[in-house]
Amino acid sequence: MNYLTHQLLNAEEINLINKKLVQEIKEWEDGKNTAGSHASKVKNNLQLSRKSHTSKELSLLIKKKILNDDLIKSFTLPKHIHGIMFTKSLTGMCYGSHIDNAYMSSGRADLSFTIFLSEKNQYAGGELLIENLNSESKFKLHRGEIIIYPSTYLHSVKEVLNGERIVCVGWIESYVKSIEIREYLFDLDAGARSLLAKHGRSDELDLIFKSYSNLLRVMGD
Repeated sequence: MNYLTHQLLNAEEINLINKKLVQEIKEWEDGKNTAGSHASKVKNNLQLSRKSHTSKELSLLIKKKILNDDLIKSFTLPKHIHGIMFTKSLTGMCYGSHIDNAYMSSGRADLSFTIFLSEKNQYAGGELLIENLNSESKFKLHRGEIIIYPSTYLHSVKEVLNGERIVCVGWIESYVKSIEIREYLFDLDAGARSLLAKHGRSDELDLIFKSYSNLLRVMGD
């Protein structure tokens, strides 16, 4: 499965985000409001209104953190980060199996991401399930960790058995649509950076970085 898990937020940032979300009382709304026709039938959660000041402020923080993270940039090749929202699932809430819309009002969805904001031992259930052909992977990460995966995969959120699950979700429109090509470019970039760290600059590495840049230029949009 082509996905990335990574610590995105530090403790100070997590505490700041959670403090602001706790202070919001009136701005939480039914999650069905932003779901597509199929997803709305299986979606049962709350989300912070995107029009609220807190949502706009924290969305800018999340976007900045993603764009300043070299590993995430190499993995996703982000052209546009969009649709960011903060969701809350209380006891009994879940989100059935669905696939994200290819095109949203905010942009094309090549990659989906979830940032866990609640510590995993503070709620039971609530795992993110991602389906791929005949396999299914389950994720329940520590707070501040992000998982990024192709929007082409069916996925769901298991029922929260007790406690409260708070996450930030959003989408990335990549410069490269193809999952396979993004993976090739990611491996090439990672290998080149590793060689640079171990052995320093060389004429051979210059050729690798040149090829990477030109491949991205040809394959990107």
